[in-house]
Amino acid sequence: MIRKSLSASLLAALFLATPAFAEKATIGRPIEGGSLHEGHLDMVVYYVPVDGGLLEVTATFAPKTGGDPLRVVMGLADDDSVAFSMPGHQDALYAFSRSGDEVTVSTETDMHLRADATIR
Repeated sequence: MIRKSLSASLLAALFLATPAFAEKATIGRPIEGGSLHEGHLDMVVYYVPVDGGLLEVTATFAPKTGGDPLRVVMGLADDDSVAFSMPGHQDALYAFSRSGDEVTVSTETDMHLRADATIR
């Protein structure tokens, strides 16, 4: 009985510790838009090709409660990926990745960010 309870507790802990991407959008052509609506921010995203083989990805985040939108513009080379939270909204992680002409964006809203994270 103890082994069964321990196994169930371990399985539950692993399930809770695993990131759950609540929403995902894939964009396969320039100017084609995608959107995500989980969490406290709505986000729209698109890309355009730029010199050097980069895709310039523009993501605009709008708070559902009102307020000024936030915009992020980044260049992604093939096989690049990046993940971040927006200022004031650390409860959601936004992940962007590129493979060829496709850019995939996902959001994880059930998370606890580490307080010791450092950007260098």
